[in-house]
This record gives sequence, C-alpha cells and structure tokens, in this order.
Amino acid sequence: MFEQRMTLLTLGVADVGRARAFYEALGWRASSVSQSGIAFFSLGGTGLALYPQDELSRDTGLDTPMPGGVTHAYNTRSRDKVETLLAEALAAGGRLLKGANETEWGGYVAYFADLDGHPWEIAYAPMFVPAVDGTIEFPE
Repeated sequence: MFEQRMTLLTLGVADVGRARAFYEALGWRASSVSQSGIAFFSLGGTGLALYPQDELSRDTGLDTPMPGGVTHAYNTRSRDKVETLLAEALAAGGRLLKGANETEWGGYVAYFADLDGHPWEIAYAPMFVPAVDGTIEFPE
C-alpha cells in the first residue's frame, strides 16, 4: 500500500546549470550530491530535482514531453517494493509507462501515469531511502 506522501518532484528543464543558478539565486542550497546533469534541493522532508527535459521524457518511456515537464516520485524502502507498488497502481487504473528496471546509478525504478496522464516514478534509491515518517533528506 502506498503511504500518503510524495518524495521528490522532478522538473524537466532546458538547462540544469541555468535552472540550478536560478534556485540558488532564490537562496536555496543545492545538495552536495548534485552533479552537472542533475541538481537536488531538500525541501523540508521532500525534495526537488532539476533534470534535462529530454532525458526525463526518455526515462519515463514517453516519446513526447510529459504534462508540464514534471514527474512525481515515490521512493521506497526496498527494491522489492517497486514492483509491488507498480502492480497496485496499475490495478487502480494507472497506465504503465515503463516497467521496473535497474538504473546506472544503482537504483531500481518504474513509471506509471495516473488517470489524467501525470507520470509517477516509483524508485528504490539506496542513497535516498525514506525515514520512518516518509521524509527524505539530501546531504548538504
């Protein structure tokens, strides 16, 4: 069963460096795990990621940019939970975008769309495992 929470909001952006500089100009601090191709910001127990729009579309399995260039993420505490939760989402009427698969960064992810086409990522990211209360924090 899904806990009532969202772990990460990922914005598809044209230029990660430019977008990161914008958020930093607002006074936000990027996490030390940020890289040239992705930036992470802690938002009080949840997170914001900035990721290239074309790569985000490719990762989700969508051929065209997704609604608003945004994906919502639900991080799990174990790898096995990704497939269990994906099955629950599909049984509830969600549409499969991309089945569970290993990532180059050591995670395990799947994507589905809700009834209105909004893409969700279900992810096991060993470096970002949610706490008991469902929050995640990125290193400073």
